[in-house]
Amino acid sequence: MTTADARPSVLFVCVHNAGRSQMAAAFLTHLAGDRVQVRSAGSAPADTVNPAVVEALAEVGIDISAEVPKVLTVEAVQASDVVITMGCGDTCPVFPGKRYLDWELPDPAGQGVDAVRPIRDEIERRIRGLVDEIAPAARS
Repeated sequence: MTTADARPSVLFVCVHNAGRSQMAAAFLTHLAGDRVQVRSAGSAPADTVNPAVVEALAEVGIDISAEVPKVLTVEAVQASDVVITMGCGDTCPVFPGKRYLDWELPDPAGQGVDAVRPIRDEIERRIRGLVDEIAPAARS
């Protein structure tokens, strides 16, 4: 097994893959780097990522302007060790042996950047805890 195969993989799922799951994936990539494989998807993906979400992340130095919402596939779930849902309800397929977390977070859809900032900050807090748990930095 190669080192890349040993990395934990996380899938973030919300309905439109335009807000919460995009922020979570961006924070995990930003904070864990190549220690974790990161995916995000939506059960009914939007056409574009929410512009207020793009702006809120840009304020903390994370650029997701090139991201596009992706459709949730069975393969993405099967390829992930941890599946974190954010309001997708029962639309996410469940497989034995996967760890599922459901993060209750307000939906930023239709909200301005002022309303998105507290959601962004809560997602960052949860991602920091997740990184400490599944991909701690090497201790020197």
